[in-house]
Order: sequence, then structure tokens, then C-alpha cells
Amino acid sequence: MKVVESHKPFANVTFLILSLEGPDPYSHAGGLGSRVDGLSKALSKMGFDTHLFFIGDPNRPGYEVINDGTMHLHRWCQWISRYHPAGVYDGEEAKLNDWNSSLPYWMVSNIISELTSSGSELVVMAEEWQTATSVALLHDLLIKNNLRKHVRILWNANNIFGFNRVAWDVLSQAAVLTTVSRYMKHAMWNHGVDARVIPNGISATWFAPLDAKNKEQLISLFSDRAVLIKVARWDPDKRWNMAVDAVAELKRLGLRPLFLARGGIEDHQHEVTTRAEQHGLKIAYVKWIGPETKALIQAIWPSIEADVIILESYLSEQQRRALFYVGDAVLANSGIEPFGLVGLETMAVGGIAFVGSTGEDYATNGYDAISLQTNDPREIVHHLKLVKSSPNFGKKLRLNAKNSAKRYTWEAIIDRLLLPYLIEMNVDVPLSQLAEAKLKQIPRPFA
Repeated sequence: MKVVESHKPFANVTFLILSLEGPDPYSHAGGLGSRVDGLSKALSKMGFDTHLFFIGDPNRPGYEVINDGTMHLHRWCQWISRYHPAGVYDGEEAKLNDWNSSLPYWMVSNIISELTSSGSELVVMAEEWQTATSVALLHDLLIKNNLRKHVRILWNANNIFGFNRVAWDVLSQAAVLTTVSRYMKHAMWNHGVDARVIPNGISATWFAPLDAKNKEQLISLFSDRAVLIKVARWDPDKRWNMAVDAVAELKRLGLRPLFLARGGIEDHQHEVTTRAEQHGLKIAYVKWIGPETKALIQAIWPSIEADVIILESYLSEQQRRALFYVGDAVLANSGIEPFGLVGLETMAVGGIAFVGSTGEDYATNGYDAISLQTNDPREIVHHLKLVKSSPNFGKKLRLNAKNSAKRYTWEAIIDRLLLPYLIEMNVDVPLSQLAEAKLKQIPRPFA
């Protein structure tokens, strides 16, 4: 493994990340896919040997090594995924059964035993309720094989989904519990656990300059429109109806709104589009092939006179970055939001995020984002009119947003919170003996 000079104290630490979602479009259903993709790649680029286990695309290699050999992709349950082409959660229960009955045993036999015998330490980071059982099984297997002292296990909650299926007492014995915001920490108190907060991060690529030609084409395409963008699951908690009602009011006021909407596969989409039709909004549906922004622009162009455009293809990071920057507002306006990764991504590109007021700890209302306080669509209308009529206000929001988001790169989160927590978890193993000064050697790309 190639280890950057300043990371040598951590050269013998290997990360094993468990998550149903992952970096493949097949595996990417929401914020969790973005989280584990960014986290795993950041650890790998910092010099850590990193293994990511996820429900991968059945048509890609089951095992793949990237990033100069430091990043290992393990696509699990592919034999089941071939019968469920709609994505990671298609056939979820069958995949879970296979995951629990195979993955913990395979990890101990094929990775953990070998690495610990060579003097390595391991950190397991598992995500969401679907991995809770496999974490408990892994914990028991490590004890049985006298390996537990060499492995730190963390289990992270990004949402309250599936909490009724978690055996909290068992999980608390098996792992240190973490979550992504103070809002989620309070929600987990209801289950008798006191989780540590390690917020989500974003890749440093979100701060890279946009392609100038694509940016100008989008600006030209959207000229004289009030452009609102929303990327979220079709779920009532995401307040899609509030967004549609705001678009209808903007149209009534003559502001020529254009609402670009990218959802998931959930049934709530029908209710949202029906509501839009009842408002008299013209709806168009567009698809494209590939991750390039040019493909997205070409898909939108023929439907530009619509009021609402439903984006039906996968939005790549490149495409999201362009949309989030060019839009007048990105509506991350959830009523219940554990963290709000879309809002943070919007801020990173210098866009204007309209977030909710629950788990969005990174946002400061009126300084780097707009924090909506109610489900009243007139609140969206009011703030959008303010942004459109006060260019200096919008400019300051965009500048402050980008600066605030720099505190949330994955490298910064790993340096500031994750590594110190790992040292604190167990004082009897070598990693805990690292001087605190060693942590400071990890470069911060945005000091």
C-alpha cells in the first residue's frame, strides 16, 4: 500500500465499510450512497487501505481494486441483484438474508483473520438498520475467534427508518453507535442509546470549478426563469407538495418558474404530479444517457417551456453540481431531515440552499442558506422573490455557503472527529498510543 509520508502512523489501519448503498448507479438510491462513496474514497486517498461492501451492480466485477490499490470494492448479493434490476432496494429482503448469512463469515475468514495475523488493526463502519444484524453476528464471530480486541466496530444511523427492526441492546454491545446530527442523536435517545455525532462530509470535488461552457449554456437555457431544483426521494416528509404549491404561486405572480425535480421510485410521485396538474402546471418528463452535463442540457432543451420537468435518469455528481449552482434555489426543504446532504452539496458549489430546520447543523439561516421554518409554500415564494430582487443578498449567500461547506469535506471530518474517536474507543490497542500531534499531520485541504 502506498502511504503518504504524513499518514505513516496509520499505515497498519484498514477500514471495512458496510452499506447496502454504494457508488454504482444501481446502488445509489439517496444520500447514503453519496455518503459511503465520499467517505470510502477519502479514506483511500488519505492512504488507508479501505474495503467497501455494498449491494452492487450485477453487471460489474464482484471485486474491484481502484485508487492505486487502496480502495477495494466488494459487490455483494450480485446473484440476487440479477433478478432485481430496479436497484439496490429491489428484492431487499432476499438481499438482506443473503448479506447476513454470508458477509460476516466471509469477512472473518478472508480479510480479518489474515490482516490481524500480520499486525494490522481494523475499523468496521456499518451503515443503517440493514447492517445491524450483520454487525452483531460479526461481533460474536470475532469473540469466538479471539479477534475482537483487534477490531473497532462503529454503526451509524443516517435516518430513523427501520429502527423498529434494530435490537438496540444487542447492537450497543457490538458497536459504538454514531449518527449524523444532533437531531438524530435526540431521536436515538428514545431507543435508550446515546450516539456520538459524526456529521456527513462531501468530496473535495464539489469545490472544483464548473465547466465554463456547460455553465453558460445552462444559464442561457434558464434565462428569465425562476429556477427551483429538488433532488430527493418521493416521500411526504420531503415536502414535495409544498414545493409544487410554491411553483404554482410563482406562476400566478408571473415569475415564470421552472421546477426541475428528480425523485426515486416511490409511489408518492403520483400524488405530487397529480397536484401539479390540478394547479394547471405543465409537466414534462425527460431522460438522458451518461454522466455528462451536456447530455442533461440536451435532454432538457426540448421541454424548456414546461413548468415542471421530471428528471427520470440518474444524476451524476457533475450534473448535480451544475444544476445546484445555476438554480435560483435548491429546495432541500424537508419537514424531517436527519442531515440534508443535498443542502450541503448545494452550498459547496456556491448555490442557494433552502433547507429545513431539523438536522441541518451546517447551515446558518440568512448567512449561508435559507432555513425554512414552516410548511407554508408562501415562505418559499417570499425568499425566492427576495433572492431574485436583491442580487447582493444572493451573492453573499453563495459566497458564505461555499466557505461554510469547506468545513465539511470528508478529509476535514475524518481529521477533526473520526480519528480522535477511534483513539478514544479503546485504550489498550496501539492506535490509542498515537500522539495527538500525529493527527495534526493529516493535511487539511481547506484550512
